[in-house]
Amino acid sequence: MTSEQPRRRVTVTRPRRRVRSRGIVAAHEIDSQTQVGEVYVQSLVRSQLRLAVLVCGGVGVLLGGLPLLFLLWPGVVRVHVFGLPLPWLLLGVLVYPLLITAAGYYVRHAERNERDFSDLVGRS
Repeated sequence: MTSEQPRRRVTVTRPRRRVRSRGIVAAHEIDSQTQVGEVYVQSLVRSQLRLAVLVCGGVGVLLGGLPLLFLLWPGVVRVHVFGLPLPWLLLGVLVYPLLITAAGYYVRHAERNERDFSDLVGRS
């Protein structure tokens, strides 16, 4: 009579972040399109989606807040800077550095997510 204990079942919800020796196994799981490989890919997709929602939401709040600012404080509309009305200056000039900064932030962090994913699955 053997006293075998039943194997404990484990639910995989996300890939391990700090395990380097699993890289080859993870790459094989992704290539074979197993459920574990699907978890790895879904993890990457979720992190990229979270980043996109964060950046788009931040830009949307800032750009959407400008008309609200003009509506709530009508005195801002009458302010002139360098001979231009402040709303024109904000919407016509200062928006572009905001968009370029947001785009740079997104690209930098999206590439970092992909680099972390490649390191996790052992691909370069």
